[in-house]
Amino acid sequence: MLAIALRVAAMAMLSTMFMLVKVSGEAGVSLPELVFWRQAMSLPIIVTALLLTGKLGLLATRRMSSHAKRATTGTAGLCCNIGAATLLPLPVATTLGFTTPLFAVLITALVLRETVGKWRWTAVLLGFIGVLVITRPGDVPVPALGLAAGLGAGVIVAIVSFQIRDLARTEEPIACVFWFAFYGSLFSAFLLPFYVRPHGAYEWLLLVGVGLTGTLAQFLITAALRFGQVATVVVMDYTALIWSTFYGWAIWDHLPSYTTWLGAPVIVAAGLIITSREHFLSRRISPTSALDESATEEAEPVPSAQSKGT
Repeated sequence: MLAIALRVAAMAMLSTMFMLVKVSGEAGVSLPELVFWRQAMSLPIIVTALLLTGKLGLLATRRMSSHAKRATTGTAGLCCNIGAATLLPLPVATTLGFTTPLFAVLITALVLRETVGKWRWTAVLLGFIGVLVITRPGDVPVPALGLAAGLGAGVIVAIVSFQIRDLARTEEPIACVFWFAFYGSLFSAFLLPFYVRPHGAYEWLLLVGVGLTGTLAQFLITAALRFGQVATVVVMDYTALIWSTFYGWAIWDHLPSYTTWLGAPVIVAAGLIITSREHFLSRRISPTSALDESATEEAEPVPSAQSKGT
């Protein structure tokens, strides 16, 4: 229950961050600025927390190049997520983020050449039907650039999840968070001279809010995984849709269209099928039977639908 509560709180913070991102974009803050300050503000918070607890040594690593590669991919994913949040209604951007497990299955089958069974293929097909419903082909379409950013985020976050899985074998979670923020802010800093502009107190307050809520979301996600299994807590990621719908109504007086109400449950159902199938197989397969069972369906854990590269 503690793990579930932490994950729900993480989704609330993550949704709040994207709400502040959208408000900041409307206030004239550029995307490179949002990416930079989202990352840069995490660094002093993390270092201060580790200094106060005497755990600064957790940041030590021998895999600096792997962290840099993960940060390169993750920063691209963060750009897509922020772009989707600024270009699309929040519920639509949030729903498109739920396509990450679908792309993870495609990567598993087409890139890693691992066997994927009928359950996961069915879920992938179901999920993309939900995407088609939301985008309303032939009707008033979702903005193409926003759609590309939302689906691009799903693809990139899926790739990042495989990178994090590799890093987690040897690295502390807080080290992954810190070095992602370090390299991400370094990369995005190169664009600041071309996009930075003077801001008033209101805009700076928004940027501080983006940094704080994003960092807190990361800590809560990490804490949830300390107290609960991935398959248990990842289901709570879908509560982000509740928050994004609430913010869309409370701030922009906008409720999701009927196509979002129809398509979002289909995408969520697809993600739940993949998650439940992975959980079932991970419990069913023993070390001695894993080779035989893999002929039916590979039991690799699916990345979170809301990893978001935050």
